[in-house]
Amino acid sequence: MRSRPKEPRVPPDRRETVRHEIVSLLTGESMTAREISGQVGIGEKEVLEHLGHIRTALRSRLVVTPPACLECGFSFRKRERLGKPGRCPVCRSERIVDPSYTID
Repeated sequence: MRSRPKEPRVPPDRRETVRHEIVSLLTGESMTAREISGQVGIGEKEVLEHLGHIRTALRSRLVVTPPACLECGFSFRKRERLGKPGRCPVCRSERIVDPSYTID
């Protein structure tokens, strides 16, 4: 059985860079990494990498609403990483609300 050669993947036409798109999405609006991923068309891990660079470039204008445990209510206020933690350190639950991001 013959298979057809794969068509080369063509990246979408963009008027601005991915980071500019993320900054324009987050200006005045709070979104999670999953929501940003859906709007921009890239993976969640890529979004988190871009958010790290954006946080450095904007010098703490990126406001992170910390993730929280749904079981015991523990809030990850001191967490420096931008991604969602895997487990709550208090009750060991994995039911954690995603952090959200906004730019002031």
